[in-house]
Amino acid sequence: MIKRVIIVEDETAAVVNLRSMLSIVAPGAEVVEVLESVEEAVEFFKGEVEADVVFMDIHLADGDSFRIFDSVDIEIPIIFTTAYDQYALEAFKVNSIDYLLKPFKEEELRRALEKLHRLTEGERQERRQQNRRVAEEIASEAVQTMLLRHKDKIIPVKTEDVAFFYTSEERVTLTTLTGESYPVDKTLEALVQILPPQRFYRANRQFIVSRRAVKDIAVWFGSRLALNLTIETPERIIISKARVPEFKGWLQAVHNE
Repeated sequence: MIKRVIIVEDETAAVVNLRSMLSIVAPGAEVVEVLESVEEAVEFFKGEVEADVVFMDIHLADGDSFRIFDSVDIEIPIIFTTAYDQYALEAFKVNSIDYLLKPFKEEELRRALEKLHRLTEGERQERRQQNRRVAEEIASEAVQTMLLRHKDKIIPVKTEDVAFFYTSEERVTLTTLTGESYPVDKTLEALVQILPPQRFYRANRQFIVSRRAVKDIAVWFGSRLALNLTIETPERIIISKARVPEFKGWLQAVHNE
């Protein structure tokens, strides 16, 4: 019987939804802690922790959750949650690791908890040993495709089709090379952690740009650079004087690949 639950999740709506489902599927369960970042989770699991299960999102505000396992060993069974598709989750199936694909339903949560309940202690130990390797495999697949919520749909967008990410008034938007725009529920800081650095560059506080979208570069006032992309941008993209050498190095490296 599940009594004590820990949630590792950076989306408030997802936490609220999971709490609500648990109150129905496992009415005796208590959520004893909610952790929103890799850093917070590492500090928490360094101490003595008593719980029956951890629900862990794969992507957190400050990076992929597999980084947690670099610093601490978690002895508690883990059910991963993710917004990425079945293809990215094949490693979970192969290793019989529990996962929930967002948005999940009450019955899916019930089945995951029942499966966990049926595991022997030996099987649980084997799964704990697999957690880090499997999470790394999923993370490497996940960054290839982003699932974006738009109205009543979830739209898959390949990162290779992204032109830039833009933030304004604490809202982040993804724009594709063909000019389609979608809201993103992560900050630019979080995106930098999961995007391949050889393909994306944090130009300034407002933009992350794709190498495929850079059309040309103009010398701007004060020894700065102004980027022109293959599609229109909400505002001019300026590279500061201090970051010009780094940007040139990145651009030269990616074009020499």
